[in-house]
This record gives sequence, C-alpha cells and structure tokens, in this order.
Amino acid sequence: MWLYNLFFGEGIAHSILVLTLAIGCGIFLSQKLKIKSFSLGITWILFCAIACAHFGMHLDPLVESFAKDLGLILFVYSIGLQVGPSFFSSFGKGGLSLNMLAATIVLLGCLTALAVHWVFGLDIATATGVLFGAVTNTPGLGAAQQAYQDITGAANPNIANGYAMAYPLGVVGIICSLLLVRQFFRIKLDKEEEQVDAEKGEVQQVVHFDLKLTNPQVDGIRVRDLALLTHVTIVVTRLLDAEGNESMPDADTILHIGDRVRFVTDQKNERTALLLGELTEVAWEEKEKNVHLVNRHIIVTKPKYNGKRIMDLKIRDAFQITITRVRRAGIELLATPDLILQLGDRLTVVGEEEAVNKVSQAFGNSTKKLDAPNLTSIFIGIVFGVALGSLPIMLPGLSQPFKFGLAGGTLIVAILVGAFGPRFHVVTYTTSSANLMIREIGISLFLAAVGFGAGKSFVPTLLDGGYVWIGYGLLITLLPLLIVGVFARWYMKLDYFTLMGLMAGATTDPPALAYATSQSSQNDRAAVAYSTVYPLTMFLRVLTGQLMIMLFYIS
Repeated sequence: MWLYNLFFGEGIAHSILVLTLAIGCGIFLSQKLKIKSFSLGITWILFCAIACAHFGMHLDPLVESFAKDLGLILFVYSIGLQVGPSFFSSFGKGGLSLNMLAATIVLLGCLTALAVHWVFGLDIATATGVLFGAVTNTPGLGAAQQAYQDITGAANPNIANGYAMAYPLGVVGIICSLLLVRQFFRIKLDKEEEQVDAEKGEVQQVVHFDLKLTNPQVDGIRVRDLALLTHVTIVVTRLLDAEGNESMPDADTILHIGDRVRFVTDQKNERTALLLGELTEVAWEEKEKNVHLVNRHIIVTKPKYNGKRIMDLKIRDAFQITITRVRRAGIELLATPDLILQLGDRLTVVGEEEAVNKVSQAFGNSTKKLDAPNLTSIFIGIVFGVALGSLPIMLPGLSQPFKFGLAGGTLIVAILVGAFGPRFHVVTYTTSSANLMIREIGISLFLAAVGFGAGKSFVPTLLDGGYVWIGYGLLITLLPLLIVGVFARWYMKLDYFTLMGLMAGATTDPPALAYATSQSSQNDRAAVAYSTVYPLTMFLRVLTGQLMIMLFYIS
C-alpha cells in the first residue's frame, strides 16, 4: 500500500518522486532512442510526464506551478546570459541581413498559425502551442502559457497538447526543409565547398604578417600615428631596425624606412597595410637570443580586469608587452585599445619572457578560478527579471496592462546583463558546464511540469481530432522556411551552408544544426550563421509567444 501511495498518492514526497521519475525516464530515452542523428532529445521528458499523468500520477498543484515557473526562469536566464555578449554585435558584420531573414521566418510562422486559426477554426491558444511545437521552441511555449495564465487566471492544457502534437514532425520538418531547398536548386555539396573555399580570402579574420617599411610617409612617424595615416587599426608587435636590433615597440616608437615590423590586423585591412612596405620574412625566433621575446596565451581570471578597456590598463607602459589578440567564446578579436575585457577572455601577448610571466600573474591565468560559477549575477539578475516581467505597462487600446511575463522579463534582463554587465564591472562569466547545467535543470523541470499539467487530457484530445494538429504543425514548420530559404538562395545568393545555419537558427533547433554542420567538415559557416541569428530569434520567439495570446485575450 505504501508503495502505491508513493506513486499514486499525494504530498510533497510523492510529487518529487513522480517529477524526477518523469525527468529521469525522459533523459534516458533521449540518449537511447535515436534514428541515425534524429532524436526528440530532452523533449522526451514532456512525453514521459504526459504518460505518467495519463496513468494516474499527478503533482501537487503548488509544486507543479513552482517547478514550471522556476524551470522556465532558469532556462531562459541561462540562454540570455549566453547570447547577451553577442546579441547587439550580431547585427553588424553582415549579420543584419541574416537576422532580418530570421525575423521574417518568425513572422511568417506567426502568420501561418493565425491563418490556421482563421481558416480551420482552431482556437488561438491551441494554435499558439502548435506553432511552438512546429518550430521546436520551448521558451515560446512557456511565454504563451504564462501569458494565458496571467490573463485568465487558469492554465490551458491545449497549449501544451498542441506543442506535444507538433513537436516530433517539427524536428523532422525542419531538416526536410533543408533537403527540399537543396533539391529545388539542385545544389551539389562538393561544388558548394569549392565556392566557399574561393571566398575564404574575403572573410574577415585576424592575420599577422611581416613588412619591410618602404613608404616615405612612414619615415619618422610614431606607431600610434599609423592609424591616422592608414585609417585602419594596426597593431605592431615586433620591430627589427636597420642595424639588426630587435625590440617590442610601444605607441611612441619612431618608425623609419628599412625597419622590418610584424603587423597584426583584420584581414580586410591587409591590403591597406601592404601600402606601407613590402612583404618580407623575418626569423623572429632566431633573434630571441638577444631579447627573449615570446608569445603566450593568458586567461583573464581576476575580477578587477572585468569591464576594463585595454587602453586603460597601460600594459605596454607597465610591463613592456603587447596584447595582440583576444579570444572570446570561440571568436578571435583584434586587441584594439577600446576593446573591453571580460572574465574568461584568452589573451595572446608578446613580450620578454620575464615581463610576460608578470602579466600572467597580474591577470590571474588560473583556470581553477573559472570552475566555480558566479551565482551573484545569476540570482540578482533573476530578481530584476521577475520584477520587469511583473511590471504592468498600459498600452492604448488594451483594457488590461501589458506584461513581459516571467520569460520575457528574465530574458531581457539576462541579455542586458550579458551584454553590458562588464562595462559596470559586473562579473557575468559562467563556465560553459555551469551554464549548461542550469539550463538543462531548468528545461527539465519546466517540461515535466507542463507534461503533468497536460497529461490527463492529452489522449482524449488526440482521439477527438487532435491528430489533425500534427498536419497544422507541419504546415507551420515548412511554409516559412521554404519561402525564406528560396528567397535567400535565389535573390540573396546565400551559400547553402550559411542558409542551413540560418534556417536551423531561426527555429533554434539543435538537431537541424547538427545535420547542417555534418554536411561539411571543411567550413563552419552553418554554425556561424546559427549563432548569428540565434539571439534575436530566441528573443522574438519569447515575445511573440506572449503577443499571440495577449492580442486575442485582452480586448
């Protein structure tokens, strides 16, 4: 009897047991049930919770509500912290056009869902759930559920049911859309690879090269004045004068014709830099017998450097070393004077060995300090996120105030903290493993709670015509992706790898990204495009999840 009550009874112990049972079974199935590279992933938790609820297990209402809201907050906040540093920069360097295409996919998805609502008479709450299942976006589902409950004071299981019906074919449909675009344009991957290889020289990246100065305009000017002369950013890391003396120049070093220097700059600036002289080869390593110059990677692990500009550190004056590059979140940046450092940045420095050792100690360079997650920015940020999400905003034409909701408010604050926290010396760095752990715990709690809430009505809804929602979901999946995919390929001439990353990122779908990256082992354009559109897409999904409900339930 006690065992039966433990699984089918009431109370906190029962709720914790069945909640963790659904999560554990779901994670197990996500790891074991795969067809090639296709898997429902962590969404198995939702289906396991639905099955548990169908067979008589249920959660205490307060536990269900708490687990759902806390899980959503943790999940959304961890995403916001991850995308925050690149959110605003993703609109530059060619990212604006990709983001506009991704936003168009989001908009067309909403319009298709509204068309299903008007043409087939599907209520807007269910259509919204189907929409987010079709694009495999869980934060949008959470935002829609939260908005519905805030407005009506009650939960609507059909939102979760629509999501669950559409999700499986949503994963398949996104990958199918990539294949259909490829088939429509008869794209051959080997030829596409050749075209990408031919364009690699035009891709902006950090480069270094040695020049012998021959331009008369350079003779007698200081290193700091090179930017005024060329109108591009150039970092000078080494200098070999006409007499064979090697040194590490500073901003006030005077250059002369015949000097041989090592330049570091963006690849797009290489042609401009070449106007200063002629390419040469210098055996710098052989010259180290005199000055012992070394290259080394140093990790910023001391909080006092978080949010500091390179120019404000006066590293050259204090240690006589040069920071040439900064690697952050897998992206290599040129160490310009106004670049703001963040905790966890990996610096490439050049200088005498003793000076480099001192700089290493100054910045910390201790990976152990990065192992512990910074919880202060997480929990204080959540406080402001919940406050912003609960703030009532009166808008013209609405009888009730608009709210960003828990998902929207938390996401906005997390993005702002991730993007601007370092400028105010707020340590926002969180290790990848810690961020992933918070995210996975959050989404697991959320999906399990949603599944238990929808479980009792799922099978009856499916048998009572809910299976038609699967077809609606497939329509919502394919139509926007194919329209934008054909336009981007035909009119904008996007290469296929970038296009796949765009379409996967616009649906925030990891399986589609995995498929896209598997199509090429020679370039990472799919991953770059995915990461470029992901921040804005995630924000728009959460926002539209609320608006879809609010526009119809607030009169």
